Amino acid sequence: MSETKSGPQPRASVLQISAYVPGTAKDGAGKVHKLSSNETPLGPSPKARHAYVEAAEHLELYPDGGATALRRAIGARYGIDPNRIVCGAGSDELISLLCQTYLEPGDETVYSQHGFLMYKISTLASGGVPVVAPESDLTTDVDAMLACVTDRTRLVFLANPNNPTGTYLPFEEVRRLHAGLPDNVILVLDAAYAEYVRRNDYSAGIDLVANANNVVMMRTFSKIHGLAALRLGWAFCPEGIADILNRVRGPFNVNAPAIAAGVAAIGDAAFMDRAVAHNERWLPWLTGELETLGLSVTPSVGNFILVHFPDADGKRAPDADAWLQDRGVFVRRMEAYGLPHALRVTIGTEEANRLVVEALAAFMRNG
Repeated sequence: MSETKSGPQPRASVLQISAYVPGTAKDGAGKVHKLSSNETPLGPSPKARHAYVEAAEHLELYPDGGATALRRAIGARYGIDPNRIVCGAGSDELISLLCQTYLEPGDETVYSQHGFLMYKISTLASGGVPVVAPESDLTTDVDAMLACVTDRTRLVFLANPNNPTGTYLPFEEVRRLHAGLPDNVILVLDAAYAEYVRRNDYSAGIDLVANANNVVMMRTFSKIHGLAALRLGWAFCPEGIADILNRVRGPFNVNAPAIAAGVAAIGDAAFMDRAVAHNERWLPWLTGELETLGLSVTPSVGNFILVHFPDADGKRAPDADAWLQDRGVFVRRMEAYGLPHALRVTIGTEEANRLVVEALAAFMRNG
């Protein structure tokens, strides 16, 4: 958007926003493998699919504005109070609601150097000032985050694991970050990929939220649950923050088919186990195969990897992206995240994973 001399004008900070560009997969002849948006290759639980179809019989009715059944199902799954759960149209909406609610013009948010783009977008849209903390080895640096906190800081966003790097902070480091924040600053733990993590020193943050008045944990149904098309997320909050978010969210911000599918998905533990097992098999395999080709891969605990390419003619990340697209594989370029020499690759089906290795092997030989 550009400024004009007349007509309605947006908030000045909005003009600093570059529109979010999602991962894409173009139509074309032949089979296409979309590995650009960290979607699960298993799709949704059959139980969630069935619940969605059943909900379609009553599209004339408004959904339950409180998403009561879904909050109860989430509460039962994780042993938390449903009254402290707020549901939204994806975690994107919850990020926006937090910024809209807790930022006055000029207030600051802090997030790590290669953090999720929506932190910056939502901050600017709310008239806030985004503050970026440098990372260490593509991993959030707690000391750098704390050094960015000022008397204008209101929100600190921590994606853990982080997208697009796939790195994570051990829970003791998360506790240290929280301990260093003033009571009036909210620590927002974005745990979109928590279900995939298999590390003994990791926690999504439920215990921290349960015992603090300034921590929010967000989760999504878009990743391991395979419900990205329905836009469904949730936040576990202190009672006071849940009350405030419920005042400002839309009265029917989560639709009825999404609620029904979410209830079924959160209850299908066996299907989630299958998704984790698939990732546990193919994440190390794909990482190892690409490293064998001479490519550098950032160690990941999510369902994706960040692959680094040589900064040389014919071997750059954009060249690799074009090469993959010609072979029906669509991955995510990383210029918007300040990583122009890297591509993010979602762990896909066996067929897709093997094709990525085959294609990049040929690229490294001939690209």
